[in-house]
Amino acid sequence: MQTRSTWKLFASAGASALFMAGPLVSPGPASAAGSGGDTQPTQCEKGYVYDENTKACVKAGAGLLDDEEMFAQGRDLALAGYYQSALDILSYVRNQHDDMVLTYVGYANRKLGKVDEGIAFYHQALAINPNNLNTREYLGEGYVAAGRTDLAVGELNKLEALCGTGCDQYEQLELAIARTPERWQ
Repeated sequence: MQTRSTWKLFASAGASALFMAGPLVSPGPASAAGSGGDTQPTQCEKGYVYDENTKACVKAGAGLLDDEEMFAQGRDLALAGYYQSALDILSYVRNQHDDMVLTYVGYANRKLGKVDEGIAFYHQALAINPNNLNTREYLGEGYVAAGRTDLAVGELNKLEALCGTGCDQYEQLELAIARTPERWQ
């Protein structure tokens, strides 16, 4: 996958030209996802996506970006906390049956409070790729959010079988389970 699309505002005439090139919304907080935390995902207005080549938001669906680029932007927005923007971008990915697209559609929905809907997307993703570590982690976290710690532990066991107890997904789900109030009683 291509690296995260980013943009920076410059205190010069170039910034004015950037804003005139297409509708932009200010970038979000630094994302912790995979880039050292020093870059920010670009958040364009609904119906627009960020084009790294032109350094501007362009009308979505114009065929300028491929599925990989659309997915990367949607994933980065979701991980940065812009869940609705992530869903908007991910809806433009042509292959809506890709397990990673389904995973991040589920993630954004879950984070928006639509836990059951998120879980349903995770199940679709796992039907395509039952070994997707991210989907297993997020499904377990969805179960925690739904109060089904027993099912979350089942996902933790599946992660252990797939990647051991030292992989990030196992550790994150284990932490989410450990934080559930029922575990403290």
